[in-house]
Amino acid sequence: MKDLYKVIKNVRVSEKATMLNEQNNDVVLEVDPRANKLEIKRAVEQLLEKKVVSVRTLNQTGKLKRQRRADAGRTAHWKKAIVRLAEGETLDLV
Repeated sequence: MKDLYKVIKNVRVSEKATMLNEQNNDVVLEVDPRANKLEIKRAVEQLLEKKVVSVRTLNQTGKLKRQRRADAGRTAHWKKAIVRLAEGETLDLV
């Protein structure tokens, strides 16, 4: 991937993401499924101007959903990145 603006899609805010942010200075991001760890690190450092220590990634499978019919659907699969920021760096999510 060449375009850094397409790597980071969204910041995920949940109870677990907030806990990781408070305890380990981690930020949970939704990223493009084709992006690798180096591209994610480069995007965070250049676009958000934060120093990154490490990047962990995982592919989240979509949940099965059923809507008042017998046929079941599925939400979209997506890729999650847990980015650890350097000591002293913070990302204001609110």
